[in-house]
Amino acid sequence: MDNTSVYKFNVQRLNGDDISLAAYKNKVLLIVNTASQCGFTPQLKDLAELKGIFEGADFEILAFPSNDFGGQEPLEGAAIATFCENAGATNYPVFDKIRVRGPFAHPLYQFFANKKENGKLKSVPRWNFHKFLIDREGHVTDFYYPFTKPTSSKIRKKIERLLAVAH
Repeated sequence: MDNTSVYKFNVQRLNGDDISLAAYKNKVLLIVNTASQCGFTPQLKDLAELKGIFEGADFEILAFPSNDFGGQEPLEGAAIATFCENAGATNYPVFDKIRVRGPFAHPLYQFFANKKENGKLKSVPRWNFHKFLIDREGHVTDFYYPFTKPTSSKIRKKIERLLAVAH
């Protein structure tokens, strides 16, 4: 397996089941660290809108709740799922709460922070709703700071370009 690909990582669903990111092979991915009590929390609905824009395309959003910034994700498990449903964020998977920075960061986020490992960039989330764009081969192609709305033309155009690449 390609060591510069996100496919080498396993993550946990909210129900505790493990899943390999290889399950998303040949899809363009937007990976986002989320929180229920953040000023950017309305982006949960924007993410759902973005998913709707690319309905039927090989595109998926993967949301990872994190309590790393200001204690803004106090919820756990089923409470996170309920919150996301109420926020209108039900058309993309939300995974179990993880850490996204520091020595205890999830291996996926350690990978994003290490250019030697991912071959492209070094990016550590500075806050909730930091976004990573992944191509069909599982390679990191870009990242976006929290203030960049998921539905921004900058993100949409990059997704369109990545989707246009044959797999």
